[in-house]
Amino acid sequence: MKLVQKNIILKPKERGVHLVTQEIVTQLPEIREFKTALLHLFLQHTSAALTINENADPDVRTDTETFIDDLVPDGYPKFRHILEGYDDMPAHIKSMLFGCQLTIPITDGTLALGTWQGIYLIEARDHAGNRRVVATLQGNMV
Repeated sequence: MKLVQKNIILKPKERGVHLVTQEIVTQLPEIREFKTALLHLFLQHTSAALTINENADPDVRTDTETFIDDLVPDGYPKFRHILEGYDDMPAHIKSMLFGCQLTIPITDGTLALGTWQGIYLIEARDHAGNRRVVATLQGNMV
């Protein structure tokens, strides 16, 4: 049994829903060393989120962004937490709705995602910087 923990930096992205599977895998070559394992990803931010969904049709990302922006609009008049901008409190709620962590199985050195699945970063701020992810691999070696 082996345990590996690394910090991953996701490059700044504009507001939206972004496929980041390859960006994560590229920074975790250690995945190839594991036969069976779990990869836990923890996003260290409260104004973005991680989720898994379809990775083939970009309309899924656009439709997801449209829906969550309609669900939690910027400038909602009842929000009191507005010191950091009109998009801050909506970003916190979007983060809570989708969550900041994922656990993905590793099988024979690769992510055991479904055929059409990918890892998404939901960037909820207009002017966000790098996003930090703590990646923890735990499992049996190849």
